[in-house]
Amino acid sequence: MGRYLLHRLWQSALTLVLASVVVFVGVRALPGDPAQAMAGEEADPATVEAIRAQLGLDRSLPEQYLRFAGQLLSGDLGTSVRTGTPVSDMIGATLPVTLQLAVYAMVIAILLGMSAGVLAAVFRGRWPEWAANGLSLVTLSVPTFWLGILAVLYLSVRLGWFPASGYVSPFEHPLRGLYYLTLPALILGLSHTAVVQRQTRASMVETLTADFVRTARAKGLGRAAVVFRYGLRNSLIVVTTIVGLQLGGLIAGAVVTERIFSLPGIGKLTLDSVFTRDYPVIQAVVLVVTTAYIVINLLVDLLYTVIDPRMRVSGRAR
Repeated sequence: MGRYLLHRLWQSALTLVLASVVVFVGVRALPGDPAQAMAGEEADPATVEAIRAQLGLDRSLPEQYLRFAGQLLSGDLGTSVRTGTPVSDMIGATLPVTLQLAVYAMVIAILLGMSAGVLAAVFRGRWPEWAANGLSLVTLSVPTFWLGILAVLYLSVRLGWFPASGYVSPFEHPLRGLYYLTLPALILGLSHTAVVQRQTRASMVETLTADFVRTARAKGLGRAAVVFRYGLRNSLIVVTTIVGLQLGGLIAGAVVTERIFSLPGIGKLTLDSVFTRDYPVIQAVVLVVTTAYIVINLLVDLLYTVIDPRMRVSGRAR
């Protein structure tokens, strides 16, 4: 187990290094000049060149990357070109909002998706399966931004059930904070419910038709015990994989939802930085999201050994 953990940590570190190179080169491929954006359209060339030298943009790409990597290793994410604020402070203020939204949305996706998947697997060929499949089809077909706009118009403006925008920290006011996050989390979570539902159903159908389940039923084990003790438990491995991947996607894909509901999350910060060519902020945000993907995948790999003891590894993954 220890060797496997070290191997996965080494892979994660290598992935992060390669991601930093891709992010660094990709950001500089964006059209526009941040020095010109800072100086303004009417600035003279000497002023623009002075700003470029201050930002280090007058150096070669390898020199710029080495400087960037050195700052990362020292824990310095740089300073925003647009505001002059340390990037770490900006991410520290916005990332918790996105994490709260993503976790809340994933809880909704798990509850709805697994419930629908269990019903579809247990009642195959009957109306519960048709209803569950219809729900997954709708959530897959309707774009998140369109569903969010409809939710604001009908659930917030017309019915007044939820606030149309705004954010309250759940750490300061738990109930009020959850109330403000419920509608955005519901819209974001519905877009991932179908994936959880389909994978849960497919895994449970395979498990419930296995020989050991038939043997358990023949010995008189009740239907509920078969479904939950054998079917659902054996489906957790597949569902865990999907949830891990989807959680990383929720963090990265919260941009549209945060924009619709005016949430001060990392998605809004990313869009503002792209529009203003704020290289340090863009680089830091993408690397933070990449790190989240890597950490979540590592935790999912380790969680396999807890869910299913047969998958415990000794020295390397099997």
